[in-house]
Amino acid sequence: MFKDATIEEINSVMNNAWTVFHAYRKMSLEQRAVFMRTIAVEMEACGDALIQTAMRETHLPEARLRNERARTIFQLNSYADACEKGQWLEARIDTAVPDKNPPKPDVRKMLVPLGPVVVFGSSNFPFAYSTAGGDTACAFAAGCSVIVKAHPAHPETSEMVAGAILKAAEKCKMPKGIFAHVHGVSFEVGKALVMHPHTKAVGFTGSYLGGRQLFDWANQRKDPIPVFAEMGSVNPVFLLPEKLKSSASDIAKMYAASITLGVGQFCTNPGLIIGIESEELKLFIDELGKLIRQTPPGPMLHAGIVKAYKEKRGNALLQEGVHLVAESDTETKENEGLPTIATATGQAFLNNPVLHQEVFGPYSIIIRCKNMDEMIEVAKHTEGQLTSTLMATENDIRGNEELVEAVKNICGRLILNAVPTGVEVCLSMHHGGPFPATTDSRFTSVGADGIKRFARPVCFQNWPDSLLPDELKEGNPLAIWRTVNNELKK
Repeated sequence: MFKDATIEEINSVMNNAWTVFHAYRKMSLEQRAVFMRTIAVEMEACGDALIQTAMRETHLPEARLRNERARTIFQLNSYADACEKGQWLEARIDTAVPDKNPPKPDVRKMLVPLGPVVVFGSSNFPFAYSTAGGDTACAFAAGCSVIVKAHPAHPETSEMVAGAILKAAEKCKMPKGIFAHVHGVSFEVGKALVMHPHTKAVGFTGSYLGGRQLFDWANQRKDPIPVFAEMGSVNPVFLLPEKLKSSASDIAKMYAASITLGVGQFCTNPGLIIGIESEELKLFIDELGKLIRQTPPGPMLHAGIVKAYKEKRGNALLQEGVHLVAESDTETKENEGLPTIATATGQAFLNNPVLHQEVFGPYSIIIRCKNMDEMIEVAKHTEGQLTSTLMATENDIRGNEELVEAVKNICGRLILNAVPTGVEVCLSMHHGGPFPATTDSRFTSVGADGIKRFARPVCFQNWPDSLLPDELKEGNPLAIWRTVNNELKK
């Protein structure tokens, strides 16, 4: 239905985005915020038609999609509020001290927008991480123009949301070209967008292979640009002895639900569970196995994800030392993912990198360690993750400092006695992590701190007050929080 954008069309879109960026960046924080809130209103106004289209394209249930649209609208509004408050600008002022030897100049600093941002829509979140999702909202808040490449698994949904953004832009009298929407199944479309000289940053949520390719292209440019790619995670869960002794069955129930939530199609799905050999671990594995057998398969997002799940699941189960614990007793239909639990020893995990890899879907492997020393080794040899979880009592935590530090070193969000699925949209959230979970662990893709991805610092030295940006003027006309001579104040 939708044709791939041609190189000529991409050049036209990017040239326009570059021109428009120089007008939009000068618009006030309030104007940007009004635009973002209007997008939220227009997205809500798409009504049931948007939900029904997304259901048809993604196979996701209605309740999930309604919740996700509500989350996306909340993101737009909360990031608009954060944009307007201006704390993300990190305004810093150090006033002159002329009688110092040598004299101290007047120095002021703030974040300014990077330029046109290319956003690649994700397959598993057609609203929250796609056309009007977090990357787009953050880029608009930062003062950047945005170009979205629709995900080919839900192009009509993306087209409808793009229409809402364009309608909001018209109502808010935004410069034409502030937002553009292109389609492309071919890798060449993605490459052309990333390599275009006017592209100044990229946002991506998806697979390791896809994110790494975008990252590589961006670094092959004459002027490399940042790629903020979230590329998946196995989100290890460490079961500590005292906690497991008191709560093995309850933890099994909690994790059976988390592993199979949304047919396992979350970047925070707990795909790796690590415990120490014991009767309690045996009970946990038995209980989890029973629950997985009772869980029916569910439809996955599209045929490509089903194919990848079957292949990666099959390959994982063929590895030496890996044993199937349980799979759903219900036979799968076409395009469904089969809930599966496997197990292997700590030594098998340490010896085989295949067991470290994400199997995107309702699958998890339980690693059985000989003792705490081996559990620590497993933690130290686990690659970067979005999340890591400790199921532990206070005694477990205090008595295993080396493990806790090792686990903290591999993740962006460290969870205690809960599940990793579910990412709260708030300022304190960090949805990122060390490579290969993301390409830059310093930044989050959830929460208003994500705005900072699409901005860079500029320092103004010895500028008269009349020529400074409003954000840095002596009188603080925008009434934003600023650090003035090392003191935070308005």
